[in-house]
Amino acid sequence: MKQFKLIVLGGGAAGFAAAMKANELRAKTLMVNNDAVGIGGTCVNVGCLPTKHLLYVGEIIQRMKISNFKGLNASISLDFKTVIEEKNRLVERLRDEKYEKVLVGLSHVEFIQGNAKFLSNTEIQINEKIYQADKFIVAAGSSTFIPSVEGIDRVDYLTNIEALHLKELPHSMIILGGGPLGIEFAQMFSRFGTRVCLLQRRERIVPREEPELTALLQRYLEDEGIEIFTKVEVKSVREESREKIVKTVVDGKEKEFKGEQLLIATGRRPLTPSLGLEKLKVKLGRKGEVLINDEMQARENIWAAGDVAGEPMLETVAAREGMIAANNALSEKKIKMDYRVIPHAVFTDPQLAAVGLTDEEATGKGIMCRCNTVPMELVPKAHTIKDTKGAIKIVLNNETQKIIGIHILAPGAADLIHEGVMIVKNRMTVDDVIDTLHIFPTLSEGIKIAAQSFRRDITRMSCCVE
Repeated sequence: MKQFKLIVLGGGAAGFAAAMKANELRAKTLMVNNDAVGIGGTCVNVGCLPTKHLLYVGEIIQRMKISNFKGLNASISLDFKTVIEEKNRLVERLRDEKYEKVLVGLSHVEFIQGNAKFLSNTEIQINEKIYQADKFIVAAGSSTFIPSVEGIDRVDYLTNIEALHLKELPHSMIILGGGPLGIEFAQMFSRFGTRVCLLQRRERIVPREEPELTALLQRYLEDEGIEIFTKVEVKSVREESREKIVKTVVDGKEKEFKGEQLLIATGRRPLTPSLGLEKLKVKLGRKGEVLINDEMQARENIWAAGDVAGEPMLETVAAREGMIAANNALSEKKIKMDYRVIPHAVFTDPQLAAVGLTDEEATGKGIMCRCNTVPMELVPKAHTIKDTKGAIKIVLNNETQKIIGIHILAPGAADLIHEGVMIVKNRMTVDDVIDTLHIFPTLSEGIKIAAQSFRRDITRMSCCVE
């Protein structure tokens, strides 16, 4: 029976970050990757990287199909099979370069592929063999949450995994769920040529984001031909003549939707049920997430990181949590996770990105806030590229004048938001931002213009006013 100082359950972002930190601390470590996805976890295999690649392909198609620039004429055709094959090659290359080769260089880390299960607080079983360790980090990831809908178990539906491996482009698709994954896949397949209908249970799409921005984004998606229905109650699903049929109630009336494919995008659940955590009396939350303290610890010798620890389920958060968990498990110098400044983005076109508090969250915390929303039409660079879709919203603590939230709907918002990260992290005031020089013309100048909106009428301002 092999003995380790640390065993890490999971080979994704959290697991790799934990293993790399353990290797740095020269601890004999075993990393176990479950059979759900390949080494590297969701992000590199069936998440961030392949979807953003395909979304960019869709963006190129849209730019060529609908050019805002006079004098430009282009024709385009899509070879879906070739596009998917290129995506697959990209995934294979990045998995090899960023995970498999990195793993080889971790001299203190052994790797096993298999499904792990706790036998006791010091033993786990993998592929019928038993391994012992003093400490464990649970970083097993998450899987698609499949809602309890009548008939769902008798329908050949898609999750993000199957959708990314389709060999033929579907003529039509119904998407259940209007969160980030749902709207990203909706725009992706719509731009490829699929007729897309998206059904959202809540009152609006991406409901955690600022309502002014999500309303704009929904309008842009609908302008592209995507059908979006909100406040939808799904009653049942069935399959007839190779069509998926979703029976719903919308605005108090029964309505059926039909499509060649049905994509489930209703959120994710931590992969904890099969780990045997009940033997260890590890406490789980309502969705099965491991409950931890601010040092990522679940009990005396067990830590958790990444999606198994619940929201926010982001690759960058998982990596940070994994590093902190390993550090705290193996080092006397403890680190706490700071969730105050976590940027996130939805990679639609335009992109939606945010950091800090929303208007509603600030008010809920008792903060006397003031908010301004500035349309991208007031940013000169947006006119030079002939793409004025979107807006920037700043949430300001009106007592301290510190910016506590920045929300952007714009081309490249996922890149622009990092200035917002530094503003919120360093507790900058609106005047600090105004006093900071920005390059002209740039889209990032929009953040400064939004800050200036608290001090002057920006509709009556020349391009370079300080």
